[in-house]
Amino acid sequence: MISSIPSPGVSGNRSRWALGSGVVSAAADTPAPATVLVYSHRPEVRAAVRTAVGRRPASDVGPLTYLECESGDDVIATVDHGGVDLCILDGEAQPTGGLALSRQLDEEIADRPAVCVLIARQADRWLAHWSMAEGTLPLPIDPLTAPGVVAELLRAQARRPVSRR
Repeated sequence: MISSIPSPGVSGNRSRWALGSGVVSAAADTPAPATVLVYSHRPEVRAAVRTAVGRRPASDVGPLTYLECESGDDVIATVDHGGVDLCILDGEAQPTGGLALSRQLDEEIADRPAVCVLIARQADRWLAHWSMAEGTLPLPIDPLTAPGVVAELLRAQARRPVSRR
């Protein structure tokens, strides 16, 4: 199941597939909207991510629109459709873990969004590296560090050139 949670101030008619750059627009000096996909089979983890990161993780990033996925198939289909700027994937999700999904996205999607994986143990950082994720966040989510990590990943994603495979 995929659900979209729009940010305040974002038109209800905005397509959930619209691509946001996640950085300040030079013309208007206002941050462009960004779409963040949050994956976990546990609704409490998805809610914790949304709460910790918030609607605007930095003054130059956002507003964010969240898409929630509770299955790996939903993640692949949503990212394949386009318009996602960042995926936050639960490494402990069942039956398909976020680390494996991150690796699969890297292998199968030519211009995939940035990926951040949630890890329960610091010893799992090597798995995050193997998964090709650009960032990690420890579980439980720290609301003091999560917005900064998300903001930096969105900035880097906006600067990244489009790649073709």
